[in-house]
Amino acid sequence: MTQPARTSVTPPSALQTTLPVLAVVAGIGTFSAMDAAMKGASIALGVYTALLLRNALGTLFALPVWLATLRSPSPESAATSRRPTRGRLQLHAFRAGVTTCMAALFFYGLVRIPMAEAIAISFISPIIALFLAALLLGEVIRPQAILASLLGIAGVIVIGGGRLGALDTSPETLKGIAAVLCSALFYAFNLVLQRKQALLAGPGEITLFQNLFSTLLVALPAPWLFLLPTGPVWGLIAAGALLATLAHLLLSWGYARAETQVLVPVEYTGFAWAALLGWLFFGENVALATIAGTFLILVGCWVGTRNKVSQPTP
Repeated sequence: MTQPARTSVTPPSALQTTLPVLAVVAGIGTFSAMDAAMKGASIALGVYTALLLRNALGTLFALPVWLATLRSPSPESAATSRRPTRGRLQLHAFRAGVTTCMAALFFYGLVRIPMAEAIAISFISPIIALFLAALLLGEVIRPQAILASLLGIAGVIVIGGGRLGALDTSPETLKGIAAVLCSALFYAFNLVLQRKQALLAGPGEITLFQNLFSTLLVALPAPWLFLLPTGPVWGLIAAGALLATLAHLLLSWGYARAETQVLVPVEYTGFAWAALLGWLFFGENVALATIAGTFLILVGCWVGTRNKVSQPTP
């Protein structure tokens, strides 16, 4: 009797499993560098002009990437490389409105509080996204999600309390904390929209039209709010736009080659990047309360997502 042929599956090499993680770490670091560049530009020009010019330059940087996907012969991108439909354009425009509010609030807060604290507070977004997914996608909220939300709220209170106990407390500090919290809410909504958008369009199209629609939206009050930047500030804004584009490419490459459950914990290296860049470029110290509050938020995110894939198959 003939023995059936054995099929062997070659396990991925150490390099294949490590490179996606390194790409995501680099992408998060690049995003943090973009935050640093935009903080400097926002201090010099105000949030409005910095955001408008970053979106406009981001559109120019993303255009050749999208044009390349239109000509791509890859069968994997055939479904998403065609020209966008009216429905996809409407989705891009809607998400652009959400991300514009998110970015404006975050940069407003970033001018008023240290980078590490702003990033730490924004970590509450994945917890908020759990409840938005239940509201918008009909998902059932698990008990772990409720515990996660409580831990996240406690973390924000600890960080905010640490700021209130510092010597530089002021109404501007409170405005900064409130702005980052509101930005986190928009970011959580953005995460839910991003899932739907990724099923309909490729990353080149998403990046281009999100920047384009954001530019058009932000440009409406330009006659009254726009300030013409000087040479050095142009460099900061251009760096911010280029870094944002590069970060999207690194993250897309990494997430296409490794499981989400492997890469999600890597997202929180953003706190270390923000602390390092804030210290290097703005002389910002990281308070003990910020570290403690961040720990609570990270534990909450871990509790809220730890058993998503543990359900047995019927």
